[in-house]
Amino acid sequence: MALPQSVKLPNPLANHINYDMGFFSSLSADHLQRYSRIIQEGIAVRQHSDLLRWLQGEVQHYLPHEIMLAAWGDFEANFIRHDIVSALPGVRTAHLDPAGLSPLLRGLYTHWVELGRMPCASGVGKSGILLEGSGLQCSFGKALQDMRSSLLHGISDKRGRHDCLYVIFSSKDKLDSSTLSAMEILLPYLDTALRRVAPLPPHPPLLSDVPESGDFGLSERECEIMDWVRMGKTNAEIGSILCISSFTVKNHLQHIFKKLDVYNRMQAVSKIERSPSHG
Repeated sequence: MALPQSVKLPNPLANHINYDMGFFSSLSADHLQRYSRIIQEGIAVRQHSDLLRWLQGEVQHYLPHEIMLAAWGDFEANFIRHDIVSALPGVRTAHLDPAGLSPLLRGLYTHWVELGRMPCASGVGKSGILLEGSGLQCSFGKALQDMRSSLLHGISDKRGRHDCLYVIFSSKDKLDSSTLSAMEILLPYLDTALRRVAPLPPHPPLLSDVPESGDFGLSERECEIMDWVRMGKTNAEIGSILCISSFTVKNHLQHIFKKLDVYNRMQAVSKIERSPSHG
């Protein structure tokens, strides 16, 4: 996979801001207060919905993005696990195509190592990360077509002997050096927050991944909501994950119940699980 020319944070600046309070002393009071709120909210993250709310909040002021992809493990041995956080419809960990994602992650990891394990920003598409040929046949791959820039950084776990890679994708045309600096500051808190979030449990094939789900006449959004219902999420949790109100989730569920000819969530899940097209 061809990799782009990247903007690299100069070593002197990286050394200056890496856990150095001298950097914070150069910030205005407003920036200091914002960073303080961001860090406090990051420390409070305990579940996926918390992580999504945090990344879609004031973090966006310093790290503007629509998608965050995290990967960890032994990249040399291709033993890699991954997670994705995004408010975009359908762009979820459970929807990712592992076969297509693996070469992309290995290429990004190699790129990061070649740059001295420093944060780097680049374009997405023909002028940057070449997504063509990566084999991504999933909602994440489709969403990347609308992204214009990316930022890559990671943490090496010397005790666990594995690396953690973080990539954010943005629709902005360019991520500048201030974004690189922010990533250097916030990465430890991002890493800590992700480690606190339990991975989603294994579950049957997603309804939204089955073309025949149209047997019930459910829309793409309704399919996605039912996927989260099957994972035991409440209306409030689903609303937070999808960035819609719990009232909107309730309205969607009422339409779903009508289409499935059922009266509650349990009956809806049971009917979907029994569907031949979903087995």
